[in-house]
Amino acid sequence: MSFPALSPPLAQALAERNYDSPTPVQLAVLADEAADRDLLVSAQTGSGKTLAYGLAMAKDLLDSAERFEPAAAPLALIVAPTRELALQVQRELAWLYGHAGGRVVSCVGGMDPRREQRELAAGAHIVVGTPGRLCDHLRRGRLDISELTAVVLDEADEMLNLGFREDMEFILETTPETRRTLLFSATFPRGIVALAKQYQQQAFRIEVAGDEGGHADIEYRAIRIAPGDVEHAVVNVLRFFEAPSALVFCSTRDAVRHLQAALLERGFSVVALSGELTQNERTLALQSLRDGRARVCVATDVAARGIDLPSLDLVIHADLPNDAEVMQHRSGRTGRAGRKGTSVLLVPPARRRRAELLLNLSGIDAVWGIAPQADEIRKLDHERMKDVLFTEETTSDDLVLAQALLAERSAEDIAAALARLYRARLPSPEDIIDPGERSGRPRDDRGRDRFQGEGGDDRSAKPRSKSGKSSSRHGMAEASVWFRAAIGRRKNAEARWLLPMICRRGGIDKRDIGAIKIMDTTTEFEISERVAESFAAKIKRPDKEDSIRIEPMVDAPQRREPSEERPHPPRREAGESDRDTRRGDHFRDATGPKPRGKLHGERGPRFDDAPASGKKKKHRNKPGHAEPPSVTPWPSKGAPGKKASKKRRG
Repeated sequence: MSFPALSPPLAQALAERNYDSPTPVQLAVLADEAADRDLLVSAQTGSGKTLAYGLAMAKDLLDSAERFEPAAAPLALIVAPTRELALQVQRELAWLYGHAGGRVVSCVGGMDPRREQRELAAGAHIVVGTPGRLCDHLRRGRLDISELTAVVLDEADEMLNLGFREDMEFILETTPETRRTLLFSATFPRGIVALAKQYQQQAFRIEVAGDEGGHADIEYRAIRIAPGDVEHAVVNVLRFFEAPSALVFCSTRDAVRHLQAALLERGFSVVALSGELTQNERTLALQSLRDGRARVCVATDVAARGIDLPSLDLVIHADLPNDAEVMQHRSGRTGRAGRKGTSVLLVPPARRRRAELLLNLSGIDAVWGIAPQADEIRKLDHERMKDVLFTEETTSDDLVLAQALLAERSAEDIAAALARLYRARLPSPEDIIDPGERSGRPRDDRGRDRFQGEGGDDRSAKPRSKSGKSSSRHGMAEASVWFRAAIGRRKNAEARWLLPMICRRGGIDKRDIGAIKIMDTTTEFEISERVAESFAAKIKRPDKEDSIRIEPMVDAPQRREPSEERPHPPRREAGESDRDTRRGDHFRDATGPKPRGKLHGERGPRFDDAPASGKKKKHRNKPGHAEPPSVTPWPSKGAPGKKASKKRRG
């Protein structure tokens, strides 16, 4: 089905963008019964609603010659909940009305209001903005709305959720009563219905929901995870799909920062979007996703509103949404414009019931299973490597280099080195266990459904610690070599992010790393002697992710047999107190369980240093000894270079 009869400038713009057939919501707003009437439209994200109301208000904006008159006071006002959505709408309407001579101006928070004032003074046909900034321009007399013929509220339900009700009412009360009001909302809660009754006149109601609204091209998967395996599951899902662009949702800004830092340390090209970023930072992050410099975006629900990435094929819900509508909005970022997409929900046991409720309320039949396993990902890597290596034609320079290599090495050695280089640039998959189905299912049947939703689980059960993570390591059972990294406690060094960084920098596995000892300004760690030579060569190369200097230790301690006790670290830095030495004997690795009663990485005595009586030791300052910290415990979450804030009690 093709578009109904449109003005030549609009038809030309659609043809240039290869828009041949309208979506259901576009057909509905262009129907004869909807002409010249207020509209109350229910349409999901990704249904083409921006183009729908752009076409619906064309008759109200264009003159008899089907073109715009010279720009003066705006004729249409579009209100959107977020900056990204408003800017996206501005770009859409700019190309749609480009051949008709339309001038579209944006007014959004985070941008220079004086520049917006100059653009409004120069004249505009359509103004797109966020509620707060539009109200500010209206109150200051910078926005002339006397000639408005159409007002559009885009994602009105989200504006209500964000607390913009008063701003929306102020805008609608200020605009002329003769305007045409088009209200678009994914759902019709009571607040939206009340708003429509008060500010619309005999609105024509259009509902485009169900499969036509946004689920047809999205595959939903729900995977069971242990409570402490969220980061590992995100890593494995990203590695399993290898999507051109992926969006990971977290519930809070702190969770966004933490997950972004974790993914960066594992070698992913990742950006973050949250409300604390400036508009310039948000624009740069989105641009890096569009041009392929970043492939993963970690965001909160509000910050991801309006994101339109053509290559976005994967959405991961690291934190489950609060309701079904939010889940649909999140998932609607993918599966757009005829492309297929995948939406993955990470479900710990305590959230299983909520996940099932969200899926039932949305009418979604998700495939349940477990997270992709490391062996599955490695097999996929082998297949992908064959496709990647032989996609481009061989040049004469390539042949010359290949012949030179063959003269010095065997073909098998060269192929092995090539495979090693390919694997080195890929983040390592994580080992994840299946927490099991709910009680009531036979114990032998647990874990039978794979991530793909079929097949049996052939993995043998392995003992794990209570927290679901491996135990700490105090030494290696084989010969080892000590190295030193130029980062310590003063820069928030923690074993849980140092371990993946060391593995990535040196191209080794975490099983090749022994003890990790974090001091004030440096960190010392031991590497298996069999990989020490290649590790030392790789750490000399510049690294694009960080600039932490790593070098072999000249003054490394003599290695003792595994059965011997190792009560002290390999060396003591100048100025360290005896207390620092006692508590720094051994540090747990990134996957080790945290000590009960202490924050991870917090300064304090070892458990075996406690007196037999159970009373706390009193620290006495001795001449020449450093003053122990007493204000702020070491943060459990923090990236290198960021120091925790100190609070004083009044």
